[in-house]
Amino acid sequence: MDDDTGDIDKQNSFLFELKDFSIESIKIIILSLIVIAGIRMFIMQPFFVSGKSMEPNFHDGDYLIVDEISYRIGDPKRGDVVIFRYPNDPSEYYIKRIVGLPGEKIGINENEIKIYNVENPEGFKLGEELYIPESTITTGTYTRELKNDEYYVLGDNRIASADSRVWGVLEKHFIVGRAWIRAWPFDNLSVFKDISY
Repeated sequence: MDDDTGDIDKQNSFLFELKDFSIESIKIIILSLIVIAGIRMFIMQPFFVSGKSMEPNFHDGDYLIVDEISYRIGDPKRGDVVIFRYPNDPSEYYIKRIVGLPGEKIGINENEIKIYNVENPEGFKLGEELYIPESTITTGTYTRELKNDEYYVLGDNRIASADSRVWGVLEKHFIVGRAWIRAWPFDNLSVFKDISY
């Protein structure tokens, strides 16, 4: 009889410990999911590059981590590579480089980009774009004045990019964030630095 009571006590103790362990595990999993969801929604999220418009710097299938917090505390800068909702179909995401900032006038004539703003009313040529291949040319003539919340974006592979030359300006509210880290492929893992012209 005493042996049976001891066995029952051991079983009850084991079940009690198993129940405690299960409850604690569920709490940890729920807390982890809340933290991960919060990070993904408000700080950073993944993005897969699709297409050739940003070659040779970004390739089809690259897996990027997008910094979503920088533009909550500051504005996008010239040279930033941004991920945004395509203005003509916000269910699609695009990746392009910012060339023109709010309030500026952009003039493109063949391969020369000229920017007019308050500091430079006569305009200035965009500095050397070392991130694009020499073989890439910008053909045609384009002129656009930007409002206070508009950006002019171009693909690095200018001859294969549908960008502001085609569909117009990018309003700030469409911008999700800036390309921060290339996480895949592993042999091309990199953190993207700011561009200075």
